[in-house]
Amino acid sequence: MFIRKPIATILLALGLSFAGILAFNLLPVAPLPQIDFPTITVQASLPGGSPEVMATSVATPLERQLGRIAGITQITSSSTLGQSSITIQFDLSRDIDGAARDVQAAINAALSQLPTNLTNNPTYRKVNPADAPIMIIGLTSDKYTPGKMYDVASTILQQKILRIEGVGQVNVGGGSLPAVRVEINPTTLNKYGIGLNQLATTIAAANVNQAKGQVVNNDGTLSTIKSNDQMLKAAHYAPLIISYNNNNPVRLSDIANVIDSVADVHNAGLANGKPAVLLVLFKQPGANVIKTVDYVKKILPQLEASIPSEINLNILMDRTTTIRTSLHDVELTLLIAMFLVIFVTYLFLGSVRAMLIPGIAVPLSLLGTFAVMKLLNYSLDNLSLMALTISTGFVVDDAVVVLENISRHIALGKKPLQAAYDGSKEIGFTVLSMSISLIAVFIPILLMTGIVGRLFREFVVTLSVAILISLVISLTLTPMMCSRLLRGNEGEQTNHFMNFMERVKLRYSKGLRWALVHPTMMLVLTVGAIFLTIYLFVAIPKGFFPQQKTDRIAGSLRADQNISFQAMKEKLIQCVSIIKQDPAVANIAAFIGTGPGGNTSNTGSVFIMLKVPKHQNIPTEQVLARLRSKLTAIKGATLYMQSAQDLTIGGRISAAQFQYTMSSDSLQDLANWTPRIMEQLAKIPGISDLNNDQLNHGLQLFVNVDHDTASRFGITPAQIDQVLYHAFGQSQISVMYMPMNQYFVVMNVAQKYWQYPKVLDEIYVLSAAGNEVPLSAFASFKPGSTLLSVNHQSQTPAATFSFNLAPGTSLGGVVNTITDMISNMGLPPTMRGAFQGTAQAFQESFANEKYLIMAALLAVYIVLGMLYESLIHPLTILSTLPSAGVGALLALILCRTDLSIIAFIGIILLIGIVKKNAIMMIDFALDAERQENKSPREAIYEAALLRFRPIMMTTMAALLGALPLVIGFGVGSELRRPLGIAIVGGLILSQLLTLYTTPVIYLALDTASIRLRRFMAQIKSTRGAYGHSS
Repeated sequence: MFIRKPIATILLALGLSFAGILAFNLLPVAPLPQIDFPTITVQASLPGGSPEVMATSVATPLERQLGRIAGITQITSSSTLGQSSITIQFDLSRDIDGAARDVQAAINAALSQLPTNLTNNPTYRKVNPADAPIMIIGLTSDKYTPGKMYDVASTILQQKILRIEGVGQVNVGGGSLPAVRVEINPTTLNKYGIGLNQLATTIAAANVNQAKGQVVNNDGTLSTIKSNDQMLKAAHYAPLIISYNNNNPVRLSDIANVIDSVADVHNAGLANGKPAVLLVLFKQPGANVIKTVDYVKKILPQLEASIPSEINLNILMDRTTTIRTSLHDVELTLLIAMFLVIFVTYLFLGSVRAMLIPGIAVPLSLLGTFAVMKLLNYSLDNLSLMALTISTGFVVDDAVVVLENISRHIALGKKPLQAAYDGSKEIGFTVLSMSISLIAVFIPILLMTGIVGRLFREFVVTLSVAILISLVISLTLTPMMCSRLLRGNEGEQTNHFMNFMERVKLRYSKGLRWALVHPTMMLVLTVGAIFLTIYLFVAIPKGFFPQQKTDRIAGSLRADQNISFQAMKEKLIQCVSIIKQDPAVANIAAFIGTGPGGNTSNTGSVFIMLKVPKHQNIPTEQVLARLRSKLTAIKGATLYMQSAQDLTIGGRISAAQFQYTMSSDSLQDLANWTPRIMEQLAKIPGISDLNNDQLNHGLQLFVNVDHDTASRFGITPAQIDQVLYHAFGQSQISVMYMPMNQYFVVMNVAQKYWQYPKVLDEIYVLSAAGNEVPLSAFASFKPGSTLLSVNHQSQTPAATFSFNLAPGTSLGGVVNTITDMISNMGLPPTMRGAFQGTAQAFQESFANEKYLIMAALLAVYIVLGMLYESLIHPLTILSTLPSAGVGALLALILCRTDLSIIAFIGIILLIGIVKKNAIMMIDFALDAERQENKSPREAIYEAALLRFRPIMMTTMAALLGALPLVIGFGVGSELRRPLGIAIVGGLILSQLLTLYTTPVIYLALDTASIRLRRFMAQIKSTRGAYGHSS
């Protein structure tokens, strides 16, 4: 029908093209397919609460209630000074909104068990651990303080940026809101007999902002009442009268230094070495990351105009730099692959006209795929574009097979129109068999659950859609173009390459005759390939996801657990100073304190942006090696660095990429065994940046209260805690209300006294008699050690060991080594260990790989059996696979590439690719047996020679389509390379062997089938004779 209606066919093709072009411009852009890990974090704060108090009185009651929610895969918590954070990870199939409702209900149920002095009720937030920041903006100024910059960032910029399309979250770090700080001189305070509680109460009472009512004027108008009851600056508080001494007023300035400062002095941020406040931006789920970043950049001049001109805004990190470069390189790879596979047609057919046909069919198939991708809400990412690159070799196959067969009919003397009819009809079932059986390979992947299934579903569907559209085009548009473009002498044209292939074909015919005469040798080769595939699959180093070389390095600075904030700040400045001197570093952002990532007093976060070279790999490994060497100069602190990856698995924040967690019912067992496990892990070759999150050596000053003595003074523990908090806890004693925000009055002992432990001797508590009693009168002070954090997993204490891998080290080998090490250490029965995050995903995916291969083979066998209505012929077709497996695994080993999930998908693809050769042979052999009454030997021999040219064409097309991936140029090539290596290696070896083994196995199985039928017939006749005689 389509051959007779060229205009209708052309119009349909044009419509498909326009739809694809439009869809291509509308598709969102991302580094990888969007994977939403249903995760919710619960936050609770109790000012001054020690990590142990936070863990037992806050985290544990919440965990008990949260742990009852259905669909939880993991629940972890981290309790630090005054803060508890609980992370709940749900099964991928769990609806996040329904989970959020369950979390809120669990929080409500736990409220009665929580301390009554929590700052606020616990809150929850839906998060996605897979989402990394898309941009970091730094605020710097030579005029304004960090407090002022933080105020501008949180009050103005944060709100404006959140309104930008695609922005989902904006965190502000590296500073704190402005505040009036009252820094007390305890000696002077005691001289005037003023207590800390009295001072806090007096200051709070002097700053109020309450409703005062209205008055009616004589003329009947209404006036509201306003007074100067609110103080907004340090200068307003300094003259405040606190008490009288000998009838002389004691003002606040007499006993304290009152300054305009910040609410929390334990925060600091740096941008390229300068004091800075940092805005960390995250995108909304499903948002186009490139468009979102472009929107932010577009509005940046407006943002700068809305803040003081002395504050500078600088983009320190832009995640889209490598995304744009990587996608550009993938698109270039796709174009190169298209050119190569189309050029194959010219080489084999020697005709520009013939080359035009796949030259139109291939781009049209890809454009049609873009249209379907848009309908399915897919994105343009590394995996979908990789699928399209690989598909160029597949989609050209259908067009080439039809084109070659029509050209062969023209060479037999037929007119192009008649040749198009006959050739397309003759080859139609073969093309259908190749395409449907290829798609069947992907069925198990489509049915997979878990991370791998979610990650590669878009890849598989994109590839399947391209194949289906190519199938339709090859049976409609391709025959129509052949009937109009090809000439009567099309099959007679030759070139040097065609002459070369004829000579190759002649040699192949001689080799095939020898193989058919010596079938045992071919069968031994096939069986040997099966066993060699199994051996290589077991022996090859295994990984999870290729280590990406991005332009972002994430670092976690860890210092001694007893370090002070000022000393930690100096370490951070040293670290940044060393890093920014490296020629490959473009920008660096860092912060310590309560900002994102700064959870304890001895940790800091560092973001390093590298310069991106054009069409070259980013030298991430070399930069990391240089920086690690230089940073050893910093004593007492270590910067753990890793190249930021686009795929992040797991909700626990750690200083390295891979994690192993030990949990125990006994906190003491955990504390005793953690150092021993660290010692053993350090001995494993290939492990780097080894660290753990057990922080149990922080300094502590224990206040041992004699409760009997305190009771005689009429002093309660609550009074003591409150006085200590006012003195040393940055106590927020009053609120200043302003039009854009609210700010605090913060009170504590002046910082210079913090370095003097005996300052506790000068802290007084008000007795029941109204006298100020020194703390030392009823308490003693003893230094000791304490926990800086308490971590739980599944409601039990846990310690997580984090590590990176040295270049050339396989994750599979390290996972096996750690598993064996732990099992041989003789741990007490109270302790349990398991891998987390990426390492856990690797274990789960590797355990399923063999089942996935068997499922793919079964799916292909069932489809082929249905198509051929035979149980034998699918076995002949599948016999091509072992040689492909050997080729793929050998190629990976020779290229020193792990068997990652990317390479494994390449092997799955090979199952669909290499069987095409056998399908083309068997289809023509069966047709010759049925139509021309030829013997199986004659039929398969002629079919092998007749289909030699299309077999070589399709194989070379698939090989050249994957070759640009193997060459691996540009940013992100390390992600694409394993797929190309597996496909190219498998195709080369499979092509060399299956051209000889397939005809032999065809004959062997045909002979076995005949013998089986004869045997069954004999049994049937014997039973019939026995029944007749009886």
